[in-house]
Amino acid sequence: MGDASGIGPEIVLRSWCEGTLGDDVVVYGDVAVLRHGAGLLGLEVDWDALPVVDLGLLSAADHRPGELDAKSGAAARAYVERATLDALAGTVAGIVTMPMNKEATQRSDPSFVGHTEFIAGLCGVEKVTMMLTAATPSGSIAVTHVSTHCSLAEAIRRVRTDRVLDVVHLTNDVLRRFLPAPRIAVCGLNPHAGEHGLFGSEDIEHITPAIERARAEGIDATGPHPADTVFFQAVHRDRYDAIVCMYHDQGHGPMKLLAFDSGVNVTLGLPIVRTSVDHGTAFDIAWQGVAFTDSVQHAVAYARRLVSG
Repeated sequence: MGDASGIGPEIVLRSWCEGTLGDDVVVYGDVAVLRHGAGLLGLEVDWDALPVVDLGLLSAADHRPGELDAKSGAAARAYVERATLDALAGTVAGIVTMPMNKEATQRSDPSFVGHTEFIAGLCGVEKVTMMLTAATPSGSIAVTHVSTHCSLAEAIRRVRTDRVLDVVHLTNDVLRRFLPAPRIAVCGLNPHAGEHGLFGSEDIEHITPAIERARAEGIDATGPHPADTVFFQAVHRDRYDAIVCMYHDQGHGPMKLLAFDSGVNVTLGLPIVRTSVDHGTAFDIAWQGVAFTDSVQHAVAYARRLVSG
């Protein structure tokens, strides 16, 4: 259900009451917080019908809407850990995560970087990437990342041929569940994809070799493409099914402009299905009944699609 201080548990609860969550969903979290939140929102909830794995970590008195709280951050981490372990055990078919606040969680776990890295660690895998996906006027578009939650300086260091190729493989593998031959555009790192070395050598030395290796394996990968035009070509010219981006904001900025309320975050490379809403805890509007609920519905729907695919 995410950080109790944020909108995660709120939109889960409101979606359940709207009848849009689905009867195959179980909530990992704290019943005491959900009950207290329902009172704040004036919601009538059939608590016998709502399936909750109650970890019993927070009481109603611990519920602090809109506040950065270490106890809520630690509880949110525990919800994800329990759900991930249950998914690994086959108790649930997949997990859909609500937003956590990194600063709140780091107060009890300074090593915490984000959902993706934490879940990958629990699953014992290293080759993972974050994919954002959303519907556009030309169809669905997927965006994957060579790096995500690190500094820009570190992101540049991580642009290496093997890592770029790994992300192309992960992208191609998941999209082949739905498409026979996904068209993958690989972004350059530098402006104009380096302009033939004028603006840096990374595109020539590290990205181009990865694309050549992917193509030799039969993958329809092209590039490196200038990041300032490739999204237009994908969305408005229907040239690509997926875009591999070199760092967090290169992919997240355009995707949040295109589909802030409907984008879905998917972790690729895990032995389990994991999706997430593509927004944060929004402390400024939490538990006021104004946060949109479409995001959780899209994330659950995509998890179902991956499970059935």
